[in-house]
This record gives sequence, C-alpha cells and structure tokens, in this order.
Amino acid sequence: MLKALIVDDEELARRGLHIRLQKFDDVEICGECRNGREAIDAVREKSPDIVFLDVQMPGIDGFEVLRRLSGSDMPTVIFVTAYDEFALKAFEANALDYLLKPINDDRLAAAIDRARQARDDKLAGEHRSKLLKLVCELTGREVTLEGAISEAAAARARFPDRLSIRDSGETTNVNVESIDWIDAAGDYMCVHAEGDTHVLRGTMKRLEELLDPDKFVRIHRSTIVNRLRVRSLRPHRNGEYFLTLDNSRELKLSRKYKCNVERLVGS
Repeated sequence: MLKALIVDDEELARRGLHIRLQKFDDVEICGECRNGREAIDAVREKSPDIVFLDVQMPGIDGFEVLRRLSGSDMPTVIFVTAYDEFALKAFEANALDYLLKPINDDRLAAAIDRARQARDDKLAGEHRSKLLKLVCELTGREVTLEGAISEAAAARARFPDRLSIRDSGETTNVNVESIDWIDAAGDYMCVHAEGDTHVLRGTMKRLEELLDPDKFVRIHRSTIVNRLRVRSLRPHRNGEYFLTLDNSRELKLSRKYKCNVERLVGS
C-alpha cells in the first residue's frame, strides 16, 4: 500500500486529484494540505510514501518544502505544476515524476507505477539525492567533503573542531560543537547547526569518521545526532525510540541502532 499526501493550495485541485487516486487499489490517501507549512508537518507526522506537491503556493512554495524536508524526512515526490517551462524541465530531470495540470489519467497512472518501482527497488534514496542536488543547483550551493576539513586542523587533532563549507563562492566555518544533527540523502548531507542548514556533498561514513564518537552518535542509517543536544528519549514500538533535541526537533532512533541508547543517555 502506498500512503499518499496531496499538497495544493487550490481546493478543486486537491479534490480532483483525490478522486483520481481513489481509483488505485494500492493507494491510501493519508492527508491533504493547503500550504507548505501544513505539508512539512504532515510529512513528519504521517511519513507518507509519496507526496503530490504543488509548486506555486503562497508563503512556503514547493521548493522551500523540499529544502526544509531535505534528508531522512523527504519522501518520494511527484511535482504537480501548471507553470513555466524552465521549472518543468528541471523537474523532469531531477524529480521522480511530474504531472502537468490539468492532470491526465494516463500520466497519473504512469507516475504511480514509478512510485511503486521507487519503493520496491529502493530508489527513494537516489530520488532524495537528486532532489537535494536540484536544491543545491537552484540555491547556488555546491559543497564537497574534499577540502571541508583544513589540513592544518587535521594535523592538530584527530577530530577537527570545525568544518569549512563553501557556499556560493564563500566559505563558512561551522563549529562542530554547534552541530545539532546531520541527515543524509544519497551523496548529500544536511548539517543542521544553530538554526541553519548547510548542504554537504560526501558520504555519511566519511563524515562519521571525522566526528568525535563521544559527542556524535549514529541513530539511523541516514542520521547522526549530537548527544549533548538530546533533551529527552522515549521508547516507541518495535524497539525504536524518539529523541527530542533542545530545539524541540524530534528524530527517530531505528531498531538497528538501539545499542546506542546508552551512549545517548550516559554522562
């Protein structure tokens, strides 16, 4: 069963897509959202498999929704658009699929087929990586791990105290201790620190090697958390846990990393 979330500021558009999706036996509509803020909250709460995301919305548009959901939160996304050719071409190159308003039934069926394949063939991770790449391209951010750690810092200590991240030709030095958590999507990582998000290109394994294990703990295959930022820890089902950080952000600790619970609550 595919859990689907519909995001569109137009009621008629939401209703029309809802009716069309009801024709698919393996699609369960888990919610509808009128704007980007509702979409972000719904994705984090309902964990849909697929989101039909409108591009042009007042306030938080489709691009901003993607930016705020980058990393482990991001589900498979199918864009829904009635707008300019530039956006359409960008989506076609980077998104799982797109639907042009008014929605054609055959195109919708094809998009659903691709969503099934993405789930069954574990292509969702690649899709999230492509979306992050798209966000990087549109915001002018292109960062790699090569050179992220200065040679001088690496020589002074095994674990560097800062990351040097290049952003639009400028270099930002991110204090490692200021990092709240890091999540990954394919070849891209989102480093969350002091309310900002820095997109870094590289592997989670490589970054984990650069971080002090006494301070940073792996809680998911795509998430590392600063244990000093963990405010509370509560058990969930099937051996999973939910962590609440000092900034009220909630993260999931998967069953595979249950052995790290003691590291999170230890002194």
